[in-house]
Order: sequence, then structure tokens, then C-alpha cells
Amino acid sequence: MNWYIEAWKKYAVFGGRAGRQEYWYFALFNILAYILLSIIAGLLGKIGASLLSLYAVAVSIPGLAATVRRLHDTNRSGWWILISLIPGIGAIVLLVFLAQESHAIENQYGPIPSVAVA
Repeated sequence: MNWYIEAWKKYAVFGGRAGRQEYWYFALFNILAYILLSIIAGLLGKIGASLLSLYAVAVSIPGLAATVRRLHDTNRSGWWILISLIPGIGAIVLLVFLAQESHAIENQYGPIPSVAVA
């Protein structure tokens, strides 16, 4: 849960690096929130659907920022996120990039995330 909150604290911070834990815990809690809000939307109708839409809009910027920071951690530019626009293979390539191990040394985007937190 701390990693999810940490990503919200960095709401629109596109600089720096995000380790695998920070990114994937943020993604996990977003998926769980979407599932919960989808159930609520099914039960409450339009009001629930509005809550789901509001959450989707609210999480879009921190989600994008966390993804860019995660790409930085793998020593790639944040512009690589645009590869997901290629139909079929683009999302798979981005998923592979996001799952890769962190760049082991300080790179142009900042220090190693575990060192930065400590």
C-alpha cells in the first residue's frame, strides 16, 4: 500500500526513476480499485459509473508518470510509452520493458530508486 501512496505523492513527477515494486504495486492497486468500482458501478448504475469514470480520470496522470519513471529506471526515455500505440505488439513490448530489471547503476535519469529512498 505504501508504494501506491508513494506514486500518488509523485502525482505529476515525470523525472526520476521508479523501481519495479513502486510501479507494479501501483498497477496492482489500480486494478483492484477498478474491479471494486466496477462492482459498485454495476450495483448503483449511473452514480457508480460516474465514480468509475472519475477514478479513471484521476489516476491517468499518476499512472502515466509512474510508467515514465519506470521506463527511466530501465534506462529508456519516457517517450517509449508511445510504442504501446502500435497495434498488437506495441503493448507487449512495453510490458516487457516495464518488467525488466532496473538499470544497476545511476543513469541520466537519477540514482537507483532503492538508494534514493534510503
